[in-house]
Amino acid sequence: MPVLSNKGRNLPESPIRKLSSFAAEAESKGIYVFHLNIGQPDIASPQGSIDVVRKSKLKLLPYESSEGSLSFRKSLCAYYKRNEIDVLPKDIIVTTGASEAVAFTLNCICDAGDEIIIPEPFYANYNGFAAASSVKVEPVISLFDDQFCLPPISTIEEKVTLKTKAILICNPSNPTGYLYSQEEIELLGDLALKYNIFLIVDEVYREFIHDEVNKHYSVLQYEKLKDHAVMIDSVSKRYSLCGARVGCMVSKNKNLIATALKFAHLRLSPATLALMASEAAINSDPEYLIQVKNEYSARKKTLIEALEKIDGVRVSNPKGAFYCIVELPVEDAEEFSKWLLTDFTYQNETIMLAPAAGFYSTSGYGKKQIRIGFVLNQQKLLRSATILEKALKAYSN
Repeated sequence: MPVLSNKGRNLPESPIRKLSSFAAEAESKGIYVFHLNIGQPDIASPQGSIDVVRKSKLKLLPYESSEGSLSFRKSLCAYYKRNEIDVLPKDIIVTTGASEAVAFTLNCICDAGDEIIIPEPFYANYNGFAAASSVKVEPVISLFDDQFCLPPISTIEEKVTLKTKAILICNPSNPTGYLYSQEEIELLGDLALKYNIFLIVDEVYREFIHDEVNKHYSVLQYEKLKDHAVMIDSVSKRYSLCGARVGCMVSKNKNLIATALKFAHLRLSPATLALMASEAAINSDPEYLIQVKNEYSARKKTLIEALEKIDGVRVSNPKGAFYCIVELPVEDAEEFSKWLLTDFTYQNETIMLAPAAGFYSTSGYGKKQIRIGFVLNQQKLLRSATILEKALKAYSN
């Protein structure tokens, strides 16, 4: 047999999707599975984003420009302006989802063997993007008992070496829901300036803030960091357009954007219909996002209150995004999550969870934890909590 690359063979599995085959098997038997494992919103997209595709009179689907259509980038700039972020269309490269934006960024700033520092737990695919770019992740632990707040800057600084090219965070965080404050962003920015590295911030959950006191602060609002800041963004979660696969990388660093454009040329262009849908969503009534944010905040409250009533269960209190980390009274949350799909039902229903160990780069952490996405309606979340309570009792017997 021909030999595959070490890179490919060692690419980490997705903790979000690795149990999918067991869920499919359960569903094939007529069992209803509540999918709490994946950030797939169930809220309808803005109607205009659907209509613009349905009513399109295009006779063919042409290539778009590699950096994304000018009209879409102008719409993005107007959206960012409403969020106190001042950028120009030339600062934006439109990508195939935030995933490609992260991949472009890492390939632009890193060579094989270089390092990026990431507080963990973190979005599991960051590990995969780094591995695919032959980049080493240097994790810094943030703790459940501290609500996953930013570790001391001194701890992060200890990780900086001559090979360090960037610090990467998600704000608010997937999977923890932690909301980094303006002070924390600026502390990280000052560290990036000190060592002449990049600060990359994934801001795809910007709109979903459940904190009554603090608001979202973008890395691009810190003027001192102009040439060191990279923002990652996407329409996927904000407008329930996951399947459009439209994201962007945004930076005022002209050399970075020029380099990223060369990678964009390699894949030719973003998808035409997806850009049309995304532009219509961004230009939709702002009330849409207000209603979506309020819905997720209500779901969070419902879910957290239900989980906190279950014996032995501990729950983080997310300030943003639509996830929480839950610590279970089990030795191995992954084995428990698999068991839920293979050996347990309650009234012919079960739940699918994302084992949290896969969101850590450091072995041994998160073994008793899961990530739950409150992406289902409140009735389904309450039902899911009931199933979890019944399952934990059955599992311990």
